[in-house]
Amino acid sequence: MNVTGSCTAEMPSGYIPSFKGIYIASELIIALLAIIGNSLVCLAVICNKKLRTVTNYFLVSLAVADTLVGLVGIPCAVLTDLGRPRHNMPLCLVLLCMLMVLTQSSILSMLAVALERYMAILLPFQYERVMSPRNANLALLVTWCLAVLSGSVPLMDPQRQPADSNYCIFTCVVDMTYLVYFNFFCCFLVPLVAMSIIYGHIFLTVLHQIRRINLVRGTSVSEETVVGSGSSGMEDSGSSAAMGTSGVRADMRTRKESGIGSLIDTETTAVFTKTGPRVSTTGSISSSAPADPHLGESTKAKSNFQELRKATSLLLVLFLFMVCWMPIHVINSVLLLCPQCKVPMSLTLAAIMLSHANSALNPIVYTYRMRLFRHTLMGIWKGLWSLRSKRQTLEGH
Repeated sequence: MNVTGSCTAEMPSGYIPSFKGIYIASELIIALLAIIGNSLVCLAVICNKKLRTVTNYFLVSLAVADTLVGLVGIPCAVLTDLGRPRHNMPLCLVLLCMLMVLTQSSILSMLAVALERYMAILLPFQYERVMSPRNANLALLVTWCLAVLSGSVPLMDPQRQPADSNYCIFTCVVDMTYLVYFNFFCCFLVPLVAMSIIYGHIFLTVLHQIRRINLVRGTSVSEETVVGSGSSGMEDSGSSAAMGTSGVRADMRTRKESGIGSLIDTETTAVFTKTGPRVSTTGSISSSAPADPHLGESTKAKSNFQELRKATSLLLVLFLFMVCWMPIHVINSVLLLCPQCKVPMSLTLAAIMLSHANSALNPIVYTYRMRLFRHTLMGIWKGLWSLRSKRQTLEGH
């Protein structure tokens, strides 16, 4: 917690006793939501084998990190924000470093999810070869090791900690230079910039791809209409098939050039694999498009909308991440670069709670939007409710 005043004899000035109860209650609510929401993600993957994919390995890692933030990190933050433990700087330092390790693991897990999605969406042909379960587990191990190393830096130089401090205050125990130049610039801004580039590239590529698909399909439909208007039924059928084949080849060529194979939700493939034709190993094409052309166009339009919606959700992820974490880092920077500036305690505590709230929001943004996750959780809930009803029935008899 960032405060002003003495770090030794008494609690720093500016603490608002009337705000203390509200702050503690709010932190406990955030912790409870983070624990429940992220535990449900892990439970869904355990109960449904279909969810045990490489993509979901990364989502489970993020859920585990956020669960630990609620279970361990937030209680540590509340204790240190109240100045506890007193007269025990080694334990105080361990609690603060544990908090930083867990929050950093959540940030790095989000970066790992972004990198995995980049590979799956823009490099689909290399994805299966590079992102094997073994490589995915190795990447997750590296993520957690980096989080432990970056969050444990203050433990590596205990001599810099004030030995005569009576209260465990974040900015009295942890060096502000480390918080700003290392924790903010390196451990926050670098992942933020990387995710901005990744998600921005994915979003623009998907928009460009959808425009090209619509352009190719529009041309194909127009030519098919012209040919069919002056032919008999048999000729119309043949011409339609011919034009459909040319449109399909253009569609497949467009897809190959862009490299888009699947989008955010791994249970949904691209537009081409749903209603488009299949190509055999000999090069012949067999159509699996619906008989009704209007129905086909409606399905394609719906698929386009779904792809665009999923791409837009990536920008929502990035926006929420920035909104939740930027305020506390800005406050730290102000306190370091402008020592005479006064930062209200209420503003500091609100920024701390906002950074913790990101752990409660992550399962909603990343996981619950996926249909298979929702259906799995609903199935678990219905099963538990059914067991409860049967137990009540048996007890009634």
